[in-house]
Amino acid sequence: MPGTVLLLAASPVGKGCLVDAATVLPVLAAVPPAVLAGADTANVVELADPLEPQAVLTRLRAAASAPGPLTVFVTGQLQLDRRQHLLHLALARTTPASVRYTAFPWHWFREELRLRAPGTTTLVLDLHADAEAWEQLRTVPLDCGRTTAVYGRIAPPPARRAVAVPAYMKAVATILRSGHRPALEQLHQQAWGRLAGEGAAAGVALAVHAPVAGDPHASLTAAVQSGRHAEADALAARWERAAVLAHGPASDDALHWAEVRADLAMFAGDAERSCRTWLAVAGARLAAGQAPDAPAVEAAVDRAHHQWGQLRDPIRSRELGSALAQLRGRVPGRREGALGHVQRRLDELQAQGLRPGPQPPRPQDHLV
Repeated sequence: MPGTVLLLAASPVGKGCLVDAATVLPVLAAVPPAVLAGADTANVVELADPLEPQAVLTRLRAAASAPGPLTVFVTGQLQLDRRQHLLHLALARTTPASVRYTAFPWHWFREELRLRAPGTTTLVLDLHADAEAWEQLRTVPLDCGRTTAVYGRIAPPPARRAVAVPAYMKAVATILRSGHRPALEQLHQQAWGRLAGEGAAAGVALAVHAPVAGDPHASLTAAVQSGRHAEADALAARWERAAVLAHGPASDDALHWAEVRADLAMFAGDAERSCRTWLAVAGARLAAGQAPDAPAVEAAVDRAHHQWGQLRDPIRSRELGSALAQLRGRVPGRREGALGHVQRRLDELQAQGLRPGPQPPRPQDHLV
């Protein structure tokens, strides 16, 4: 099965730049795609100093949906959103005051990769943290999700007015240019050894191994990839019921499995069920006291909004759109004009003279 590689290098333009991230891309691009991926063949997507978080999210989401092995190489700098104290990958337009709106939230990596089968996903990271992010990372480790292997380093901010070099990633690329990809742990050790030999091994080494097979998410992924969507949902439903009985309906475990079922509905082409489930998850998180700008709440509403946009039945669009508009009033999210988009679409449906009412399901209602 072909592999997928995402090369992402990003740093702010101007005096806020801590690392010259994009300089590593020509070195990585010189490595044969199959070697980058650790597969016989591979597709490579390159993102150099992207401007918009949504553009990065779109490419990451597409890469995460590929069935084969996925390797994501990320070079850049971490900054904190001062409002929520969440880590972000800074992009070209990011400033300390605009992190929340112009940088890529780190938890989006976790969200987009969480349904991939264990053992199929690797993050290779060379990150420099600003002073605030570095201080937080001293007590809170970087969270990349439960099914992802992670190798790399996080370095402290360079000296004032200095711009660092992505030495770890360049070492990785130089090793891979030989045409051979060693085991990832060995690749990491070789790259770290080169840094130590050059006196550049500052920071924290990351080496989180891939989880073992047997995780139920692996069975779900296999079922989805073979088109057995009903079987996947039934399995996730059993885990959800068990989590509800063990921990309660508002527990993290129960809500996790509800989110999994929402994603499974999306994979099955059932946008209505996916949207309804995401709306329910967002409502449950808010009812449990989570803040409207909490990452999990925003993600649930954003995903409900996306699935609502896939609906083809106008009556159901109006019904779910009303619920979405109420949620958007409380959870505006990061994309400017999200509530206005819902309201405009509802106005269009109203102008068509539609009235809500029962309607028998049709096969095309379940197609994306």
